[in-house]
Amino acid sequence: MTKTPDAIHNIVRDRYAAKARSSSCCDSGDCCQTAGNKLYPKELLDTLPGDISEFSLGCGNPIAIASLNKGETVLDLGSGGGLDCFLAAKQVGETGHVFGVDMTPEMIERARASASRMNIPNVEFRQGYLEELPIDDDSIDVVISNCVINLTPDKFKVFGEIQRVLKPGKRVAISDVVSNGPVPRALKENVEAWGDCLGGALEVKEYVRGLKEAGFEDIHIEPKDASGMILSKMPVGVPFSALITATKPI
Repeated sequence: MTKTPDAIHNIVRDRYAAKARSSSCCDSGDCCQTAGNKLYPKELLDTLPGDISEFSLGCGNPIAIASLNKGETVLDLGSGGGLDCFLAAKQVGETGHVFGVDMTPEMIERARASASRMNIPNVEFRQGYLEELPIDDDSIDVVISNCVINLTPDKFKVFGEIQRVLKPGKRVAISDVVSNGPVPRALKENVEAWGDCLGGALEVKEYVRGLKEAGFEDIHIEPKDASGMILSKMPVGVPFSALITATKPI
């Protein structure tokens, strides 16, 4: 695998463009867990059409840890088909606003079509890289993301962009795939593993370092499914889903 940023972007974009064109997102080996209804409470999904609620490529539920309030402005990194944006839009209400950024044109097209069909006016989808967000400085209250940062070639640059667009004192609520210890080289260099959210998984300590270097504080990372299990007890070198929160200082 040629691990230049452009090569990684192209591999990921091609893979997810194909998913955007399909009626279902999930194949064996993908980041997602068969369907969105295994990641979110049923009462949340029941408010959306089935073709939208079932189109999830995530590894968790960032909405559950975002503590969204009416009137807030939310940014979803790697918004895909728009599921998390639509759920966030309901929570921030008519006085709030949600931006979704994705680099895949087919995903943007699908998300915009869904927003139009459901008549959700407070959601806006923009095409762009997470390393160069098409979002103004100090304009966002909450940044969410669902199993996407691990797919980016320069995660520390993504952390810097998150810091740039967040208002002082505001927060991050992310679901992502990380690892306790280095991911094996064979996995890192495997094209399929990278697209499956495994090859690009960052070590927890590096994730924390990247967020700290970007200027974040109150950083917390915990395994999504291992109730009561501490990070140090997670298998070494095996990627796993985690919930990540942090705050931009005032």
